Amino acid sequence: MDYDTIKNWQFDDVHHHYDEKDTMLYALGIGLGHDPLDAGQLRYVYEQGLQAFPTQATVLGYPGFWMSDPRACIDWVRLVHGEQRLALHAPLPASGSVIGKSRVTHVIDKGADKGALVITERTLHDSAGACLATLQQTTFCRGDGGFGRGDDAPPPLPAAPTRAPDQSCTLAVAPNAALLYRLSADRNPLHADPEVARKAGYAQPILHGLCTYGMAAHAIVKTWCGYDASRLASLNARFSSPVYPGETLQFDMWRGEGNALQFIVRAVARDIVVMSHGTATINA
Repeated sequence: MDYDTIKNWQFDDVHHHYDEKDTMLYALGIGLGHDPLDAGQLRYVYEQGLQAFPTQATVLGYPGFWMSDPRACIDWVRLVHGEQRLALHAPLPASGSVIGKSRVTHVIDKGADKGALVITERTLHDSAGACLATLQQTTFCRGDGGFGRGDDAPPPLPAAPTRAPDQSCTLAVAPNAALLYRLSADRNPLHADPEVARKAGYAQPILHGLCTYGMAAHAIVKTWCGYDASRLASLNARFSSPVYPGETLQFDMWRGEGNALQFIVRAVARDIVVMSHGTATINA
């Protein structure tokens, strides 16, 4: 990996049009509508009074898998999505057009045989130019450390408290969740093809990390906001372990100062943390 090449990577603006069907499909993919008689969930999956769920921002205006470009000289087969951060500035419309603008903000050398981190920022803008959301994705490039230059890492996300959680919520991952979610986003066969998953070392296709991320927002909005997702202002988390469709996830949450929350996500049957260092902000 060449520091200057990656740090100065040029992205084209991505003009992304989506309609109400796309909005409902995304919400269904993260488990909303599991109880079709729950009016709080119905607002995200039914065209009557439809609202976009805020983490839909993660699938809008995406610049594509640019790290597989040979010019990047990145060992893209070994990439891991490390963290995702999201700040929401205005509600997403239920349908419309957005413009995604991306840039690389940090290239961090962890050392030879230790890999590198590449942090990409994406902002979403409406047709009038107003910024709707800012997203920050950390990619762990496991095969690309030791290039000798790099930026300082941004402040790390805090670990969850060691005391008992203030609230917990469980959500079931539907057996077909990955097949449903991939229609909104990443169509990597790792999430659909059992043979591809076995070759990658998994017993079955795994769930998209950003689907688990959306489910974390779902749990927070359900538990703290009475399904009023407009109150969610930010959501940050670190991906710790894969999730399998069909599992049950437990979301342990702690209330901090003011409007701050912290959370972790655990796969109940395996008793393993699949998402850690979670933080969120909810508006009053």
